[in-house]
Amino acid sequence: MPKEPIPAIYEGLPVVTSEVMRNLDRLASEKYAIPAAQLMETAGRMAAEEIASTLTLPSPSAGEGIVVCCGKGSNGGDGLVTARYLKQKGFPVSVFICPAREDKPYPALVLQNLEKVRAAGVPVFEADGDSLAKSLSSAFVVIDAILGTGSKGRPQGIIRDMIQAIARAKKPVYALDIPSGIDPDTGYHSGAFISAEETLTFGLPKTGLLAKHAQRYVGRLKVLDIGYPPELVKELSKQ
Repeated sequence: MPKEPIPAIYEGLPVVTSEVMRNLDRLASEKYAIPAAQLMETAGRMAAEEIASTLTLPSPSAGEGIVVCCGKGSNGGDGLVTARYLKQKGFPVSVFICPAREDKPYPALVLQNLEKVRAAGVPVFEADGDSLAKSLSSAFVVIDAILGTGSKGRPQGIIRDMIQAIARAKKPVYALDIPSGIDPDTGYHSGAFISAEETLTFGLPKTGLLAKHAQRYVGRLKVLDIGYPPELVKELSKQ
């Protein structure tokens, strides 16, 4: 039986590859002077608004909270912004972030948003198996901000451990941009992956999210407008 083709349009928007999204980010900065920091801030704010609109604040005595799991790259930065805005809305939030290494430090935007989320009073922990698992056990919802559309291949090390801890916790998951471990272009996975209740993807829908076989991992799909110029979207969607 032939594979079901991936649609070219989703909710009136062009369905694009990860390469087109990279060009979109680059040209938004180069041609339209939209800083990456602005796109990240908008992405996190929009994600927090969408998540908050679907949740009810837990009882203060319930001991439950939102656990935001962040990688070291831009997707992790989106998660940090999301955590900050959810905290402002009154939700109990904590962040677990993949530790940086001396030879691979956090990018500048991630460092900036780490400072901001801590200043907002959100507890931030370096992810390890035991502490993350314990926090996930008492969470009422998890936000997956570990791997974004720039990620390819099999998750390794602490990233794999974080993904597996979320999977074992069996809590409702909101994935930011794409469920971690799912290929943004094909929708396939290589063993360690997130199954989300809802995926909040930024700017435009990605081909992998619309693949028929990926629907069980993507869950409900919502595209969030984070401010890409319409003329730029139109230009790049022809690629």
